[in-house]
Amino acid sequence: MSANQLDQLKQFTTVVADTGDFESMKAYQPRDATTNPSLILQAAAKPEYRHLIEKAVADTKSSGLSGQALIDAILDRILILFGLEILNIVPGRVSTEVDARLSFDTEGTVAKARQLIAAYEAEGHSRSRILIKMASTWEGIKAGEILEKEGIHCNLTLLFSFAQAVACAEAGVQLISPFVGRILDWHKATTGKDYQGDEDPGVISVKEIYTYYKKFGYTTEVMGASFRNTGEIIALAGCDLLTIGPSLLAELQASTEPVERRLSPEEAAASDIQQINLDEKSFRLMFNEDAMAVEKTADGIRKFAADIVKLEKLIQELL
Repeated sequence: MSANQLDQLKQFTTVVADTGDFESMKAYQPRDATTNPSLILQAAAKPEYRHLIEKAVADTKSSGLSGQALIDAILDRILILFGLEILNIVPGRVSTEVDARLSFDTEGTVAKARQLIAAYEAEGHSRSRILIKMASTWEGIKAGEILEKEGIHCNLTLLFSFAQAVACAEAGVQLISPFVGRILDWHKATTGKDYQGDEDPGVISVKEIYTYYKKFGYTTEVMGASFRNTGEIIALAGCDLLTIGPSLLAELQASTEPVERRLSPEEAAASDIQQINLDEKSFRLMFNEDAMAVEKTADGIRKFAADIVKLEKLIQELL
């Protein structure tokens, strides 16, 4: 019997679950799992996860904090409790996201990351199994550079452009999450055209980044994210990691169509791509030239921030 597409994909690429749903993680057996404020909010709204929200409130109520400081502490505790559950399911790493409202605050991001890592370590987990997620703003990238030197590994998310990818590699961050599907969304909305497979602008973007990293020996891992269809995933077979939502994992598991490796270090090495170096001024100019990246990064930060506000309201109702 032929192997399903998910099992075939796992031969070339580390599969990561893009969900806050524990049952999905158990079903598809990814190595790692990623969460974000939107996924945590979705999970928190389900009755089966309500106990985690209530536990976070109970754990933090006696802290002596009040007002916004108490809500912030409970929010952090919710992220940690979800992360702890995930670490009991996956053999690898969990990504926990810093508050999106800190996306333009390097010092605030660093401080929050240290708090989250300290909380995981207090629960007996090594920082080697945690990735701290933050937006790929200049400030976020600089925070990642500081944290990596402390052994706190980072996942730079909301990444839509080559400029962001180059700056992340030069900062020495552990991993980046280029958003394939949201790039496709923007191009479809802008041009009115549909794109498939290798013509998909999101796929093209990740291939360019992967090629650049492998050609010039950067150790930063590339994890394609935010997929809209399995065609995008199959076109990126061979990428270091791919983080995939439950519905697309189910589609891959249900298909036995062949999956071939599409990205490889050998092909990347043969590329004629040129190396560039970016300081803050050149990064901001290059990033600003990419209208899609500017719009989608800003939109992503706004949406994640809005979902954090919704989580805060949920917490207030329990206090």
